[in-house]
Amino acid sequence: MYTLSDFDFNLPPELIAQTALTERSASRLLEVNPVMGIAASATDSAQPPVLHDRSFAMLPECVAAGDLLVFNDTKVLKARFLGQKTSGGKIEVLVERITGTRTALAQIRASKTPLPGSTLRLADAFEVTVGERAEPFYTLHFPADCLDLIEQHGRLPLPPYITHDPDAYDERRYQTVFAANPGAVAAPTAGLHFDQAILAALDARGVQRATLTLHVGAGTFQPVRHENLAEHKMHSEWYALSPALVEAVRATRERGGRVIAVGTTSMRALEAAARDALTAGLPSGTLRATQAETDIFITPGYAFQIVDRLVTNFHLPKSTLLMLVSAFAGTETIRAAYRHAIEQRYRFFSYGDAMLLTRASHISA
Repeated sequence: MYTLSDFDFNLPPELIAQTALTERSASRLLEVNPVMGIAASATDSAQPPVLHDRSFAMLPECVAAGDLLVFNDTKVLKARFLGQKTSGGKIEVLVERITGTRTALAQIRASKTPLPGSTLRLADAFEVTVGERAEPFYTLHFPADCLDLIEQHGRLPLPPYITHDPDAYDERRYQTVFAANPGAVAAPTAGLHFDQAILAALDARGVQRATLTLHVGAGTFQPVRHENLAEHKMHSEWYALSPALVEAVRATRERGGRVIAVGTTSMRALEAAARDALTAGLPSGTLRATQAETDIFITPGYAFQIVDRLVTNFHLPKSTLLMLVSAFAGTETIRAAYRHAIEQRYRFFSYGDAMLLTRASHISA
């Protein structure tokens, strides 16, 4: 039984990437391959993995014609606001989710809890009314279209470990080139490495592409506070799978290709949908077009149904995302990969480098 301490590691702070590289695909890629023919599971490996240091521009060479890359096309909102109460007290607001044309759920930091019916002035530009509480969020009522006001007056919500204030460069680079559906408060960062040249190279190689939407919430940065992982309450996020995506996965399976999730958000949406279908009595590995909420918490021992390979960044110590990749590739495999990445001075977290992982259960005994 794993505990929180099993997912801790020492990371030199200078390896936390503070700015994005000018060229998206100039980041590094650590390809992590298990030793084929050696028995292994998602919790352990009999042999150390084979590690290849590459440039991300080499990703098309690491996948095969007929494989399917699944991207998350969510778009990051300018969801952070500074403001004040009518009393003059300073506040900070982080919009978590748009719930209607003029309503949203938000976190509010203030010296005193704002009361329902009170008014907050945001960005010295407009006022919102505090509505009912929806723990741990507040409902905010906007005077006009939420998305318009957020885009005009909000600030980009960079992750807490990035220490500079967001600027115009961040507004471009902390957004994927295929972002289409606004609603996230954090980027699906594995997608940040892709540029049009990489996408064209994948197309030329015969690699298929599909998209889903999962609006990443601020809970992605929520620390795990319990040593017993079963006590952790996972945040919930909205996602949508289209009929086209479901058909693309089915066709990939039929032709013997591999489903490659770009990012843990794509992974969570695919596996959550498959889990729900299995719970509904459908065969394992079934996907249905759907829009739903998921609070799926993937830890070692989880039985993956859809995803064969995963493109992902390097994650925080003791984070739910580190637990997810450990469940996927094997705990010892991930430990070895992270040790190597630190030794080789890879860049970590949202603006950092990437890994290409293979599901541990794909190794033959």
